Amino acid sequence: MPMYAYKGMTAAGKSVSATAESENPRALKASLRREGIFLTELKETRQHKNNEPQTALTRWAKLRERVSTQELATATRQLSTLIGAGIPLVDALIALIDQVDNPVFKSIWSDVKQRVNEGTNFADALSMHPRVFSGLYVNMIRAGESSGAFEVVLNRLADFTESQAELRSKLMGTMMYPVIMMFMAMVVVTILFVFVIPKIAKIFESQKVSLPTPTRLLIGLSSIMRNYGVLLIALLIGGAIFFRRWMQSEKGKPKWDKFVLKIPFFGELVRMIAVTRLTRTLSTLLGSGVPLLTAFDIVKNVVQNDVLSKVIENARESVKEGESIAAPLKRSGQFPPIMTHMIAIGEKSGELESMLAQVAKSYEVQVNARLQAATSILEPIMIVVMGVVVAFIVFSILMPMMQISSFA
Repeated sequence: MPMYAYKGMTAAGKSVSATAESENPRALKASLRREGIFLTELKETRQHKNNEPQTALTRWAKLRERVSTQELATATRQLSTLIGAGIPLVDALIALIDQVDNPVFKSIWSDVKQRVNEGTNFADALSMHPRVFSGLYVNMIRAGESSGAFEVVLNRLADFTESQAELRSKLMGTMMYPVIMMFMAMVVVTILFVFVIPKIAKIFESQKVSLPTPTRLLIGLSSIMRNYGVLLIALLIGGAIFFRRWMQSEKGKPKWDKFVLKIPFFGELVRMIAVTRLTRTLSTLLGSGVPLLTAFDIVKNVVQNDVLSKVIENARESVKEGESIAAPLKRSGQFPPIMTHMIAIGEKSGELESMLAQVAKSYEVQVNARLQAATSILEPIMIVVMGVVVAFIVFSILMPMMQISSFA
């Protein structure tokens, strides 16, 4: 079905611009007129069939159909507020589209609105954009539509997406400082080795003094960087690309994920984050009316660790055969005992959802504490490392200079 980009005016005189899918221009005009929008400009942008032409911009938009977690969280909260105010879904989507700044995200919501307006279920319309709306998101919406608790589910989904956005922001914030520090250190060291040290080496050569071992090592490293710097950078980039592909491969990912969990401090942090995502997601799904087995299918992709995902998959099979949730998780030895114990209590008391929420809240506090500890530990470590590098360079330069001054 063709996709059209249009501009128009509402009855209140407000300008509107969006994209929509329709069988033909006449049908789109009639549909928009029913919504109180009067067209001023209309043009076809793309069609869904692969053999029909698409513009370069729309091909790029489809390829880059990615939206940040924060943008999704904000849009979900706005939609929840609109639905909670008693506004019909289509009207709420129209209002939401006006609030979205990201052109790709705006186009996606326009497509969703058009599909809903043509009679498609909201969940099915969202599922047409899997890169933006995950299986968790779509299944929660579907559960809300089928159970009649759409407003409640939207509130839960808004809370969940906001908590995930906050966790992601904290992780990025923690990693940003050491990455910037390391980058700046590498830039400074590169400038010294490529431009400064060669000039100092020429001074030493003109004086014809016997250079100490640290100075010869420093000059040798500088020579390597000047002569083979481009090759070294190419090797580093190539190695990084190869390593990244290996980590994402079927053989490499399980090995890497297993290794990550064994790294001191960092592995425990990864496990805590996985526990937080697992319990928070499972609690949200069960509270929204999503069936347990379907919830397990979604949760195994949320933890983002192959080892833990396999444990959850095995737990799903055990639950399917009538076993409790806590037992297979405990047998795996991959999750903290307190987590499995609280889940077991929640199953026995019939308060599994609230117990999972308590576990998630507890581990979110621990994750925040670990992230702060990681930041406080990384700062002095990087300062010491940079200090050692600078001290080596200064010491290597001063030693021969002192010899030259003594001879003079």
